[in-house]
Amino acid sequence: MKTQIIPARNRYTAHHEWLESKHLFSFADYYDPANMHFGALRVFNDDIIAAHQGFGMHPHSNMEIITLVLAGEISHEDSHGGKATVGAGGAQVMSAGYGLRHSEINNGDEAVHLYQIWIMPREENITPRHDERDFLNIPHNHLVPIASGFDHDALQIYTDAVIYRGIFDEETTWTHMAHAGTGNVFMYVTKGSVDLATGETLEAGDQARISDVEILELSFSAGTEVVVIDVAE
Repeated sequence: MKTQIIPARNRYTAHHEWLESKHLFSFADYYDPANMHFGALRVFNDDIIAAHQGFGMHPHSNMEIITLVLAGEISHEDSHGGKATVGAGGAQVMSAGYGLRHSEINNGDEAVHLYQIWIMPREENITPRHDERDFLNIPHNHLVPIASGFDHDALQIYTDAVIYRGIFDEETTWTHMAHAGTGNVFMYVTKGSVDLATGETLEAGDQARISDVEILELSFSAGTEVVVIDVAE
């Protein structure tokens, strides 16, 4: 098992008039050939989008794109007729497949805080699709599957990965087993802290990239929120 801890201060921050985006991997104007992906995980952006602003129509292909909304609402529209508005606690998945165009707009009066995650698909040139679900009332003090390429009660994605969200109201010790067929675990802390069995601690904005792993022992402090991704190479 190999563990890489990347502190919050090392995130690349792109400042725009209407957008503040923290890139955890190379993206747009940020390019680091040593930080292109972690297994099939290609993009993880921590975005704050101003009211009545957003991303106009733009193209994608052959990527699984997952959006987790933490605060506010984001509205999606695509060239295949898909439309949806996803609020706080909700998630959307989009399989770009052989190609589509879409927009993501904050039509509300408050800023939107969301994570956008791109994972390379297991198969290219599939038919584009999107789906969404409200996860506002997920059980607390667990890691709950939000999107999965396996047999979970979650949004389906066409890649060998599982995205979990955890909201911990109380101190919790958790044994996490990486899903068979993945072998790598990525973790990003929204708030609170997570202690690893190695003795390292993650705090808000920190990330861990753990490769060649089957079982992780994790200790979450009260008030912690976290995203965990099991992902294949």
